Amino acid sequence: MTTLTIDIGNTSIKYAVFEGQTMVHHERIIGHNITAIADGIATYHPAHAMVCATGALDDTQRQLLEGLTADTRFLTHTTPIPITNRYKSPQTLGMDRLAAAVGAYTEAKKEVLIIDMGTAITYDFVDTDGNYVGGNIAPGVQLRLRALHDYTARLPLVDAEGERPPLGENTETAIRCGVIDGIKYEIEGYLNHFFLKYPNLCVFFTGGDELYFANERKKRIFADKMLVLKGLNEILSYNLK
Repeated sequence: MTTLTIDIGNTSIKYAVFEGQTMVHHERIIGHNITAIADGIATYHPAHAMVCATGALDDTQRQLLEGLTADTRFLTHTTPIPITNRYKSPQTLGMDRLAAAVGAYTEAKKEVLIIDMGTAITYDFVDTDGNYVGGNIAPGVQLRLRALHDYTARLPLVDAEGERPPLGENTETAIRCGVIDGIKYEIEGYLNHFFLKYPNLCVFFTGGDELYFANERKKRIFADKMLVLKGLNEILSYNLK
């Protein structure tokens, strides 16, 4: 069975075509041009689709998405999923976070911490029994850089790419190092806390570049930029059964 999953984020669309559990095609589209998906999947003819969106979809967008397959579904907090959602306000939980949690737990089958490095950095935890417990949200790289510029009188807007000495040697490197190293230390703090509390924990990074850690942790740290799309396919398969 051929299926389609679509993750509509703040700045781009990611989609993937699956044959069963195997991803056979994927693409990232900058912006929100839904018609480009139709072009990309034309040779695959998926029968079913599962969509999650960070923001609200207008009527035109929904109609375009519904036209991609004979059975296009939209992930909401009421959609049946193969894990248990313990979030106290499930209607406010980002569906991409929930899909990533499903994807990670399906692969690991034990407690998982999912770190999604996008516009915001999210930290989400699923326990060994498949309960989505909750998570935290922090500003991402670009948000931090933009905030330092927008909410101060004289600090410049700095690009994330560039020189990064151990300590900033001028205002540009001070901002870049402060933001990027600050995120690194933040993540290390989460890892220290969770590995101490859950010795068998698996960690999944998605939405950003792979980071490097001590050898004893590498075996349980995975980078998977397709985690949301894989989770959506698991949810779709669960509902089709």
